[in-house]
Amino acid sequence: MFAFLLKGGPLMWPIVLCSVISFAIIADRSFVFYKARTRASNILSRVKALCKEEKYEEALRLCEGTPGPVAHILAIGIHVRNRKTEDREKLIARAGSRIVRQLGKNLRGLGIIGNITPLLGLTGTVAGMINAFMKIQELGGRVDPSVLAGGIWEALITTVAGLCVAIPTLVAYQYFEGRVDDISSQMKDTAVELLEI
Repeated sequence: MFAFLLKGGPLMWPIVLCSVISFAIIADRSFVFYKARTRASNILSRVKALCKEEKYEEALRLCEGTPGPVAHILAIGIHVRNRKTEDREKLIARAGSRIVRQLGKNLRGLGIIGNITPLLGLTGTVAGMINAFMKIQELGGRVDPSVLAGGIWEALITTVAGLCVAIPTLVAYQYFEGRVDDISSQMKDTAVELLEI
């Protein structure tokens, strides 16, 4: 495998580095989104019932004992229940923005890697093709087809490597962006319902 990578030329190393960074970000975000999972409807209905009965401490304990951003927003809403409506809305919105930023951390890096690795692969391929044609010129046009084919497949390794990194990276990027949007919508809906109580 290492020898195969070496045949791709010097641009294989940035592609390999991109793959390592991409894997690290995907693993990190997968863990974060795994921890962030909660059924918003389940906790919201229980917290609403407790708040209607004015059992705020019990509702707060339930929120603090439940993982996820929706429970966190509910806990903040309960904490600030005695403030003016405008202040409550600002504090909840600020907390929601902070959570969305934390969820989206490093996702831009995935987008960049997903877009740049095919370009790195293409650059490596073009550089390899230039080398192959330089060899043809050196030999005065009398080239054994097997020599030419060897130079071309070596040049194409970087394109394949770039695509192999880019495709799963872009899939993960789109998935995580969707999860951020879903969680953001859940938090907004939850905050609106809580403020109405």
